[in-house]
Amino acid sequence: MNTPLAERLRSLIAAQGPITVADYMATCLFDPQHGYYTTREPFGQSGDFVTAPEISQMFGELVGVWAYSTWTAVGAPQPFTLVEIGPGRGTLMKDMLRTLKQIAPDMLQTADVALVEISPRLRDVQRQTLAPLQIPVTWYETIADLPAQTLILVGNELFDTVPIHQFVKSRQGWRERMITLDETNSFQFAAGLGQLDAALVPPAAEHAAEGAVLETAPARTAVMQEIADHIVRHGGAGLFFDYGYLTPGIGDTLQALRRHAFDDVFAAPGEADLTAHVDFAALAATARACGLAAHLTTQGSFLLEMGLLERAGQLGAARDAEGREKISETVERLAAPGQMGELFKVVAMAPEGIPVQGFGRQSDDD
Repeated sequence: MNTPLAERLRSLIAAQGPITVADYMATCLFDPQHGYYTTREPFGQSGDFVTAPEISQMFGELVGVWAYSTWTAVGAPQPFTLVEIGPGRGTLMKDMLRTLKQIAPDMLQTADVALVEISPRLRDVQRQTLAPLQIPVTWYETIADLPAQTLILVGNELFDTVPIHQFVKSRQGWRERMITLDETNSFQFAAGLGQLDAALVPPAAEHAAEGAVLETAPARTAVMQEIADHIVRHGGAGLFFDYGYLTPGIGDTLQALRRHAFDDVFAAPGEADLTAHVDFAALAATARACGLAAHLTTQGSFLLEMGLLERAGQLGAARDAEGREKISETVERLAAPGQMGELFKVVAMAPEGIPVQGFGRQSDDD
């Protein structure tokens, strides 16, 4: 598709040469004029994909329970900041706040509720979503802008859209994968001149075959480190859901999603969501390097431990047979091994010795 952003990218490459995968992702997703997240609302059935909070209220309710448990575990500080980063339409925070109003009104009375969101358009959507709750909310553009106090932070599908770099195994080593133009002026991948430092090659990639793809995500590491540093200084905890893998590996995970179906990553620049699988082991390693404990599990395991089946039973008690069947299907979609339950992973970070609910035995080498 010859989108406005495609034309601009072609002109850029023609004038300056090949660009990195990270630059391509960043431009397609966040360009101020034609970027995917700056020009449209991609969430929900009418968009391009559906996130867990949009699938069921139970997801946000259980995350709200986690937030209360964690706030209690860190000493019930007053005041503190309850924040979501990358909040989409605000559905997750809405369900968290609705739950906390019921089970922990004392917690909400001392909470500074915040959303980290750079898109003015999405901020307006979030205001509409949260307005009925009549709870004061403050918006921030960056993590650095958050108040210097204890942080209970959540993020759902945050890291998969953070731009990645790709490297291709060649006879000369790992060369950075670039995006250039072919003879028909179409986008194509090509090996660049830049090489990956041998010290950064994970053990799983040491004996990779020629042509294999390795992904790195320094921007993800930077985001995780900034959040971890805040928690180290001021206390609190962070909880993140995303699709990815628990054990580092190799392979090309860059993909485009458009109208609830996968598409070619070059098909519609600026009009399709570009994502890559998240290396959860790397996120956990970053948290630990900052001095925090990190806990890893799958989304299914987390939700079941937090009480998904019990909550589904409560909701189903007031429904007819058809309603109970829909709730059962929702549970399967969120937690079953063949669906989001295994594909999506969860990482939490908190100071050493703080019990973190939802991760089974408490250690930082899960």
